[in-house]
Amino acid sequence: MENLVFRLDNHEDFFSRRCIWVNGPVIVGAGPSGLATAACLREQGVPFVVLEREECIASLWQKRTYDRLKLHLPKQFCQLPKLPFPEDFPEYPTKKQFVDYLESYAKHFEINPNFNECVQSARYDETSGLWRVKTVSTSGSARTEVEYICRWLVVATGENAECVMPEIEGLNEFRGEVIHASAYKSGEKYKGQKVLVVGCGNSGMEVSLDLCNHNASPSMVVRSSVHVLPREIFGKSTFEVTVLLMSWLPLWLVDKLMLILAWLVLGNTEKYGIKRPAMGPLTYKATQGKTPVLDIGALEKIKSGDINIVPAIKRLSRGQVEFVNGEILDIDSVVLATGYRSNVPSWLQEGEFFSKNGFPKSSSPNAWKGKAGLYAVGFSRRGLAGASLDSMRIAQDIGKVWKDETKQQKKRTTACHRRCISQF
Repeated sequence: MENLVFRLDNHEDFFSRRCIWVNGPVIVGAGPSGLATAACLREQGVPFVVLEREECIASLWQKRTYDRLKLHLPKQFCQLPKLPFPEDFPEYPTKKQFVDYLESYAKHFEINPNFNECVQSARYDETSGLWRVKTVSTSGSARTEVEYICRWLVVATGENAECVMPEIEGLNEFRGEVIHASAYKSGEKYKGQKVLVVGCGNSGMEVSLDLCNHNASPSMVVRSSVHVLPREIFGKSTFEVTVLLMSWLPLWLVDKLMLILAWLVLGNTEKYGIKRPAMGPLTYKATQGKTPVLDIGALEKIKSGDINIVPAIKRLSRGQVEFVNGEILDIDSVVLATGYRSNVPSWLQEGEFFSKNGFPKSSSPNAWKGKAGLYAVGFSRRGLAGASLDSMRIAQDIGKVWKDETKQQKKRTTACHRRCISQF
């Protein structure tokens, strides 16, 4: 069945787009999670509308990632439902390859998002039993307000919708360049510079490594404990080994085994200034949402001293940084690898399913379905594999209702048709 869009007040262009009825779900976000959900709905025969605030799909990957980025996990754990990666892609596809895959995925399933439409608010109208999604469209110089009316709302804006900008004393006084890691592309322009990298997650580690490879001198701020695991263990993907162990052993035991294997491959990271959390890496991820760092070479640079590990910042000045231990360091630039956060609380007017931090209150595997036709995909803290699983569940859930109602409608139409004939 084709997607039916009814436009009201069509005597002027502005008013003609003021209120749009969507005969199916509205999906907010055209990243991998939104695309996966749309593809699964397409397979179920359910129409949909995808809203995207940027002018392209997967804007995080296309516009806010560094050039050297590759998938941290093997491709078989990152592919979206119904369409695998091309066979000739390497085990760890590059940023460009992954974006190409997503573009071909959208084309294959005929997913055409409404670009440049930023959702301002979404609320459930209990009187009508429908969702009202208000957007501002910014295509060209025109600014148009649009309201979408729908029965189902799928939140696919993800865990990384907005940059986290930390409050650092003296940041405004610093005379060098200060950027978030989302704006970092390459270490080429930092050649010969002393760069302070704030953050020691996967982004902080990779940015520091990239700076080293471009003959810069990075100092990486490590404020708290962090798990660093090798990307591969004895030729096998660490993630793959973890999945295998989890199918046979309890979580606590897998945690212990992973730490032993990490120690065998990487050695004791604490003597280089990287202290591990008290919880194991899998428990830490499940309870705190903190992803372990998968090392792709940064640790060797730390061991050699090419990447300098420094403690928490006390304050910045014009060309220096002072740390909490009293040490002072001259620096030329600052890269804030301080992560991202969900932006759901800024637009979704709902407090039962989503918490104030922008994540579903229920933990995985129940974090995909709320009440009154509300769904979430890409918030399970289990990467692309988790998003793919949630997208299939959502499509099946909506598809079942859609098919049942479509059958009932056909039966009513047929019965009415027969009665009309007999009466005639």
